[in-house]
Parts: sequence; C-alpha cells; structure tokens
Amino acid sequence: MNDAESRREPAEAAEPPFVTRVRLRAQRRVLWMRALWTAEQSGPAQGLAITHGEVDRITADPAEIASQEAAFYEEDPTACSLAKQIELADSQASEHREWKRICEEFDLTQYEKDLLSLALAVEVDPLLRRVYGYLHDDAGAAYATPWLASILFQWPSGIRFGLDSALLRWRLARPLDGTLNPWAITAPWTADPHLVLWVIQGACLDPALGTAVHIHSAEESQRNPCLYPEQLAGIRRFVESVWSKPHDSAVSLEIEIVGPGGAGKRTLASQFAATLGADMICADAGSLLAGDVPRVVAADRVVRAVRIAKLARGILYWHGIKAVDPATWEVMRGYPRLMILGNESALARRKDGPCVRRSFHLPPLTRAARIGLWKQLTEDPVPTMVADWMLTPAEIVNAVRIAPAGAEAVAEICQEDLAAGPHELFTALVCPFTWDDIILPKAVRDHLVEFEQQVRLRWQVYEDWGFGRLCPLGTGITSMFAGPSGTGKTMAAQVIARSLGMKLYRVDLAGVINKYIGETEKRLKQVFDACERANVMLFFDEADALFGQRTQVKDAHDRFANIEIDYLLQRMEQFEGIAILATNRKGDLDKAFLRRVRFIVDFMPPGPAERLALWRRVLPAQTAKGEPLLQEIDWNFLSAKLNMTGADITAAALDAAFLAYSQGKRIGMEHVLHAARRTMTKQGVVLRPGDLDG
Repeated sequence: MNDAESRREPAEAAEPPFVTRVRLRAQRRVLWMRALWTAEQSGPAQGLAITHGEVDRITADPAEIASQEAAFYEEDPTACSLAKQIELADSQASEHREWKRICEEFDLTQYEKDLLSLALAVEVDPLLRRVYGYLHDDAGAAYATPWLASILFQWPSGIRFGLDSALLRWRLARPLDGTLNPWAITAPWTADPHLVLWVIQGACLDPALGTAVHIHSAEESQRNPCLYPEQLAGIRRFVESVWSKPHDSAVSLEIEIVGPGGAGKRTLASQFAATLGADMICADAGSLLAGDVPRVVAADRVVRAVRIAKLARGILYWHGIKAVDPATWEVMRGYPRLMILGNESALARRKDGPCVRRSFHLPPLTRAARIGLWKQLTEDPVPTMVADWMLTPAEIVNAVRIAPAGAEAVAEICQEDLAAGPHELFTALVCPFTWDDIILPKAVRDHLVEFEQQVRLRWQVYEDWGFGRLCPLGTGITSMFAGPSGTGKTMAAQVIARSLGMKLYRVDLAGVINKYIGETEKRLKQVFDACERANVMLFFDEADALFGQRTQVKDAHDRFANIEIDYLLQRMEQFEGIAILATNRKGDLDKAFLRRVRFIVDFMPPGPAERLALWRRVLPAQTAKGEPLLQEIDWNFLSAKLNMTGADITAAALDAAFLAYSQGKRIGMEHVLHAARRTMTKQGVVLRPGDLDG
C-alpha cells in the first residue's frame, strides 16, 4: 500500500459526524450509568433481579438525578473530555452536506434532528443496536426511542412527537409498524431506507418509487437544443414576476406545459430547471398514482417524490397527470413551492387552493425548427418528410436513428409514427392511380394540380414567406369535389394522395353519425384529432350527410342538429391537416361551410374527347403477354353516342371483357354495346330498340 492510499483509507472509513455525536453521547451516558450501578451494587441484596439501589434510584426525584448527572459530567475527567468532543462533533454535523441538507430542507426542530440522528446512526453502524439496548437497560430495546434521545441529548421534559412532526410528514422516520402505542416516549422508531441511503452514499433515488422517477441533470439539459425559446422565456418571466417580492416567495406555483406526446414537454421543463441552476426530478404519475392505487399509498408516493426534489434541491416534474384521480392529485397541492406538470391537454382550473397555476402550450414545430433539429442531431441530408410533415421532436429523434437505413426507411418509420391506423371511424383507401390514369377536362385537372401544389408547398409559403399570419385559425387545406356519381371524385383523391406520398383515409359516416345528442361531435373530434398532424388525407364521401344546411329550430332535435353542424364548421376551420369532401349534392351544403373551403372543384360528366380517352384506357389493344385483345372497335361511335361517366365506362369495359372471354372471343363492338346497354339501364337510362345501333 503506498502513502497516498494509507492517507486516504482513514478518511474513507470515517463515520458521518451526525453518527459521531450519537456515539460520543452514548459513551458519556455509559459512564454515568456505570457510576450509578456501582453505587447500587455496593450494598446488600446482590442476588435480587431488581436491587434496592435501583428501586431507590428510579423512585428518587428526577430533577435530583438529573442534577447529579450534570454534576458528574462536569467533574469526571473522561466526561469532560467527551464534552469537548461532542461540541466538535455537533459543529461538524451542522456542516455535513447531506445532514445539513436534510435539516434545512425539511425545517427540522432540534428535537427532530436528535431523534433522526439516533435512528440513522443505528442504520449506519448496526453494532450500535447493542449499545442502545445497554442504554435502555433492556437488551430487547435495540432501537431509537424518544426516551433514549431525551436522555442522550438532555431534552426538557414533555417533548412528544405527533402527526404534525416533520419526521412523519416527510417520511424521514416513523414508529415501527405494530407498535401498540406509537406515540409513547418508549416507542421504537426507524429511519426511512431512502434517507439512510442518502446520508451514506449521497444523492440517490428512492427505491420505493422504482423506475417511475429519474433525474435530469442541469448539465445534460443545457446540452439539448431549445425548441421553444418563447415558452421558456415566458415561464421564467412568470415565476420571477410572482416571486418578485419577499412575501410572495411563499406562494406555491404550478407550471403546466401542454402539448402532444413527444412534443418535448419534459425537455423544456428540464431546460427551465437548468436556468435556475437546478436538476429536474421527473415522476411518472400514471405509474405511481393512477389505477387502483389506494389513496394512502398514493399520498406516500407523492411525498416521496417531493422529498427527492427537496433533497436534490431540484424542480419536480410530473407527467401523466391526466390518468390520476383529481382527489388523489389534491394530496400534493402546495407541497413543493414550484412544480411542473406535463399534459397533453390542460387540467381543469381551480379557483381555490394553495397553488397558482399557469399553462403554457407548445405549438407544432415550424418547418425551420424541424430542419434545424435534424441538422443538430445528424449530418445526413434532411429528408423531405422531416421538412414537410408535422413531426414532433421525439419523432424526429426516432427518424435520425433510422437515417443510416436510407430515406425509404425514414419515410416508413415517420409514417408509422404519424399514422392513426385503421380505426372504426375511418378506413384506409388504396391509392393505385397516378396522374396518367385519370381522364379529366383540362380546367378540372389544372384545378386539382393547383390544390396539390398548395398542399406540397404550404409550409414554405406559410413559414418562409410569412403568410401563415393570414391563417390565424388553422393552416389546413380543405377541398370540395362536387359532381355526379362516377365522375372521378374518389379517383382524383387517390391520385393526389399518392402523388403527395400521403395515406388516404375515408371517414365512415355510419360510424360517425349517431342519434344520441353530443355523440356525433365526440366522434368527429376523434377523427380530426387522430389525423390533425398525421401525413394522411381525410376523405369525406357523401359530405352532404355531415355538412348539410342548418334548419329552422322547431324542436330540441333540430337545435342539437344545428349544434353538430356549428361544431363541424368550427372544427373544419381550425383543422391543421388536409381534407377532401366529396358530394353529388353541392346545393344541399351549408353556405357557411362553403366559405371555409379553400378549393371547390366541380367534376362534370366527360365530354366526347374525355370519353374517347377513357374508352381507349379501359380497353387495351393487347394483353400483358402481347396477345391481341380487341376486334374492330368504333371508338368515335363509343365516345359520341354513349353518354356515360368514367365509372360507367369502366364498368362496361369490365363486363364486356367477361362476356367475350366466356365466348372464347376477343372483345368486339357487340360485347361493348351489350355491356354498355346493361350499365346504362342499371343507371336508369331508358333505351329504345336501335338506340345503340352502330
């Protein structure tokens, strides 16, 4: 062993001074007890279990015995030496970091400090249990008691501990379970296991809370990029303004940070704590307090979480509060001076109570912020979906981890993070078509292209050019496709969704519309919230069923029906996503709704030129193997004489193919005309003999 190691070993083995002050007082008390016992045993009756001298001592005037003890400590040389050591140990204990932190943060009285040090000392050095039994004159009483603390630390008579004691309120120490009279002066007390760990090894978490609590260091928080500087500055200003005067510093504050999951609420809270030079203690309320957790257990966990924050002099942050019973939540109100809550939606306001609460809402990241975060995390090129999709910080971080796998993998993981998934209120539509597949008049096609371009470039225009100020209620883009059935409305939605790389979800009106009052609004909210920022396009087919005109109120049902429409109009205006509404009864839609739609695209039945292109697209000249598929087809006759929609032409071509194949022939005019006649009759068109003769 070298000199450095030999010098270091005694320091490492040294006991905490709050234990030393107990040990020295125990030594001094032992001197006095032995002096008394020696005097008691000098007389007769040595064989008795309880001697005459002991009885005389117990029944003597307590004040006289105390006076004799004090005189002994002043006269005995060893006791006098111990007194000087006790004074030094008391001074050193008052400067011991962990012990000083406990005493200051929980505002302990001197008597509470003495009893707590007695309970902690026996945990630090278990051999002291035998000493405690000796001092109690009872080998079975090997624990800390208020009586033992009173004689070692020379308390005045009448000191008792009740439920109002800081030791119990903060779970620092408590009477042992099963004690018949926990408030008796001889009741055994034990220190909390977490507190024992704290004083032995320094800052640590409470094992009783498991992994539901962890610490974000101030140094770590300062290294993270700040995505919400305005909100951070606002929180700081609010706290400083409320605590600007000395008498205001006693006010308890709750800072509520509201934002969707993964928005960075926890990071912002830790950055605020770092501005105060404090760590952040993060507690999961859902794990600790929600479900069938008994109220008593929840209260204990709350106090333990707050206790960690006080010991670490950090800021306590709770997430998952929405899952907690409000009555349980009330347990913690007013405990810490400052607490931060992270929620996806704001908690209900309370006008009474000891706390002042203010909510700060996190806006979606701007395009520039999303790009900036990506560049801070990786040198890989910024993917289009990171720039254009409304990703949260957590989703961007997740995408960065996938970046080495390529842009396709990043797109897939981002889509999985954002996708609401098939839900009972909407279903995913396949998007097999491209712009080459859809046949439309040029004006309609140009209108659709313009709609697609606005969706594709909206963030550049809103944010880079600053035109978002013109859309204060919502930056979503809504289009209405109006026209007769079969004119290509659904297909156009599929084409645009595929071109934009978005999934297309069709809203199930049967699942949304409900006869019960308020239920339709609730289900519509679920639809909009699920697709608000996702890279999906909402498609409302037969939109007139939802967006119909408000009616004159004749009964309660009419009034609530109008409320549904009013809610829908408001929610559509605030929608941040992309929506397409299709209807073949444009005149039945509420005029107020039409004013809120960015694009209204009128789909018309195809003219001769469009019908010709449609027939040529649905009737290919040959199979995939190159085999001839058609006989003589009079394309001009089909386009000029058959006034059919695109959907009808597709259906007729399919029927003609089946008919020709069943006859073992190629598709000819007789097959097409037969199928067209059936299709038109199905649509209610009355045909006379010879109407479709070539």
